[in-house]
Amino acid sequence: MSGRKDFLSQPAPENYVAGLGRGATGFTTRSDLGPAREGPSEEQMKELLAKRAQQLGAAPPTAYGAPEKKEENDDDDERFQDPENEVGLFANGAYDRDDDEADRIYQEVDEKMDRRRKIRREARERQEREDYERNNPKIQQQFADLKRSLASVSDEDWANIPEVGDLTGKNRRTKQNLRQRFYAVPDSVIAGARDSTQFDTSVQDDGAATNGSSTDNADGTMTNFADIGAARDKVLRVRLDQAAQGSGIDSTAGSATNIDPKGYLTSLSKTELKAGEVEVGDIKRVRTLLESVIKTNPKHAPGWIAAARLEEVAGKIVAARNVIARGCEFCPKSEDAWLESIRLNDNHNAKIIAANALKVNDRSTRLWIEAMRLESDSRAKKRVLRRAIDNIPQSVAIWKEAVNLEEDPADAKLLLAKATEMIPLSVELWLALARLETPENAQKVLNKARMAVPTSYEVWIAAARLQEQMGNGKVNVMKRAAQSLAQESAMLKREEWITQAEKCEEEGSILTCAAIIRETLGYGLDEDDDRKEIWMEDAKASMGRGRYETARAIYAYALRVFVNKKSIWLAAADLEKNHGTKEALWQLLEKAVEACPQSEVLWMMLAKEKWQSGEMTEARRVLALAFKQNPNNEDIWLAAVKLEADNQQTDQARELLNAAREEAGTDRVWIKSVAFERQLGNDDAALDLVNQALQIYPKADKLWMLKGQIYEAANKLPQAREAYSTGTRACPKSVPLWLLASHLEEQSGAVVKARSVLDRARLAVPKNAQLWTESVRIERRANNIAQAKNLMAKALQEVPTSGLLWSESIWHLEPRTQRKPRSLEAIKKVDNDPILFATVARIFWQERRLEKAATWFEKAILLDADLGDTWAWYYKFLVQHGTDEKREDVISKCVLNEPKHGEVWQSVAKDPRNASKTTEEILKLVVAKLE
Repeated sequence: MSGRKDFLSQPAPENYVAGLGRGATGFTTRSDLGPAREGPSEEQMKELLAKRAQQLGAAPPTAYGAPEKKEENDDDDERFQDPENEVGLFANGAYDRDDDEADRIYQEVDEKMDRRRKIRREARERQEREDYERNNPKIQQQFADLKRSLASVSDEDWANIPEVGDLTGKNRRTKQNLRQRFYAVPDSVIAGARDSTQFDTSVQDDGAATNGSSTDNADGTMTNFADIGAARDKVLRVRLDQAAQGSGIDSTAGSATNIDPKGYLTSLSKTELKAGEVEVGDIKRVRTLLESVIKTNPKHAPGWIAAARLEEVAGKIVAARNVIARGCEFCPKSEDAWLESIRLNDNHNAKIIAANALKVNDRSTRLWIEAMRLESDSRAKKRVLRRAIDNIPQSVAIWKEAVNLEEDPADAKLLLAKATEMIPLSVELWLALARLETPENAQKVLNKARMAVPTSYEVWIAAARLQEQMGNGKVNVMKRAAQSLAQESAMLKREEWITQAEKCEEEGSILTCAAIIRETLGYGLDEDDDRKEIWMEDAKASMGRGRYETARAIYAYALRVFVNKKSIWLAAADLEKNHGTKEALWQLLEKAVEACPQSEVLWMMLAKEKWQSGEMTEARRVLALAFKQNPNNEDIWLAAVKLEADNQQTDQARELLNAAREEAGTDRVWIKSVAFERQLGNDDAALDLVNQALQIYPKADKLWMLKGQIYEAANKLPQAREAYSTGTRACPKSVPLWLLASHLEEQSGAVVKARSVLDRARLAVPKNAQLWTESVRIERRANNIAQAKNLMAKALQEVPTSGLLWSESIWHLEPRTQRKPRSLEAIKKVDNDPILFATVARIFWQERRLEKAATWFEKAILLDADLGDTWAWYYKFLVQHGTDEKREDVISKCVLNEPKHGEVWQSVAKDPRNASKTTEEILKLVVAKLE
């Protein structure tokens, strides 16, 4: 029999805890009077388990936090550490120039990538913002139509609106108790009642004497409706200007929450209070606060300065001097306190104070300059500045003041020479010395400056300007400047170089401006960048600032890089046409046609410029060269026809058109042929040509329009109606064709048919503002105003961003008092529409606000100079309220822009009787036709 005891008879292990395996430790039963015995802690369990494992010869378990054995092939997490906190291999490495250059290159790459994505990102954000605003309109916009309908509510209806009250009877007793409470009357009410019965004589701001009898309106019982109307007009006018300036931006009127801190502080600084305007109570309160400040911290100079200025505002100048004197005693090292004391005292005492200040602050540049300004004699000023230079020989400001006091240029040169020796890093002093020297010595001075300050771009620009002043035809200094500054890592950004070039242009250094652009415009841009677009934007920005030579230099550099880009040549030609000479424009266009011989636009521009200058032979020669480079090009054919037709060479023009129909028989050539015969009065030949053309091009809507107009001019209305009807079936998307058909029916007296034509047109071409406007006009001309308003409401719902519809609604369907509020609402919904801007200008014109009207007319012209109706309205306005010079200026600009569009403009310009008239003559005809 074995001597081993059974399990239940064996003693418990040393580390045994009853119930530990099933978690039954530390609990309390009903029979227990106190808490049960707590189980072992986590640390004790770790020790016990480790001891038991040691006895059994096993590894300690990991269930209670024992560390696991790390795998041998586990990768080190240090490879994922932050590269900015380098440890290990590069922990003790030095950060040298190569590292700095690498970081700078990476930063430039990041900036460049961000710049390339900026336009697309901003466009996407703008589109998302517009979509959000369109899908989530403001409460004010949703209820705009309801608010307008409130204008029709009568006074009786307003009076019958019930008052808001508690109709349930709840808390009625509490409200009655509140009504029965009494409060003490403020002193201001008692004082006002006392003063209202006094007889007083005073002078108003406008200079009129008042007495007790003029206080009839002081209690507010009389209402001045004229003042209320004037205030309302002023508010609307301000909101119109804000809406015009902020159109397309989120900061429209009523929603802007940003404040310009600089402008706000500037406006505050301009508000100066006089002693009599400050209340005594405010001065006492502030005085108590400032006394607490200077007692708490007597070494705080701004507190003393504020206390002194408070006394100055209160009119106690002697107390202010005493306060600031105590401040100087407590803060002897504060130059602000000494300067304030000098300012508050008279000249004699100020000199003494300045001397005391310089004893303790002998290295303060501001105190030395202020002490110099206190002296009235030039010798005394020089003496003070010499002592200042002895104490602060490195102060550029003191050296400049000393040089400015010298009347003899030779003495000024000596001082500047000494100053550059003492302060060789001051570029300003080097440039001042170079300006005083002769050109030969100035070159030496600038060379010394370049050696002393190799990172200064100002020295290089001054050298280039000096080279230009010496008469050198070519400025080549900037090439070495770009290389040197790049080596020194002191190269400016492209935008900063453009700013320097514009500054040189402003000061008359044209060659230096061109040299700066030529050598620095391509810096920092790679072939992967959108260099053409960037340079075009730079040129437009310079032109917007009035720096045309800089823009010309930018275009010249861009054309050297992109020789065959037609858009750059056209932009450069436009610059020369508007702001250059005729010879420069010819020279540029001749280079353009050599670089882009396949561009018919450039050939036609050159021929047109030659023709307008009266050189017909040269114009024909240009067109002949264009024919060789671009055979069978319809634009060149038509340009040649126009040239011969304008010179009254009708036979040659007809022959050219016959040849063009055979060589380049496009629909446009046929249309020009028909129009040419109509201009000559050959309606039969024109009708024959248009019938031939329609057999070849049945989908050309202009041919159908010409056919209908020929029949209409011959008073053959059935044939014209048939032509328009057939044309609308062949070309259902042609809006002008539908409009001509509607006009024909209306002129023949069939308004119902005209309305039906427009209904079918709106089905064929939905969301078209012209068709909706014509529908409204038909109802208005038929005196059906109610139906016109209903159609306009539907039209604005379908095409809410049409300036044409808003203009029609404002001018013809709104009462005069509602035009300005409606125009403000329209500007918020329509983004920069010239037709709407012209309507707003007409509203101001009607109200005799002539400056505002002129401003809005000019805004409309800037938005779209091709809209002839705007030019006509502006000229009609100037005929009544403008000067001869202004009218001539508008005519010249209109001729220069050659507008082609506009409802009234096109109806006049395309009339065959006006084919040979100039732009100025057409402008005056349109003005006479405007209503």
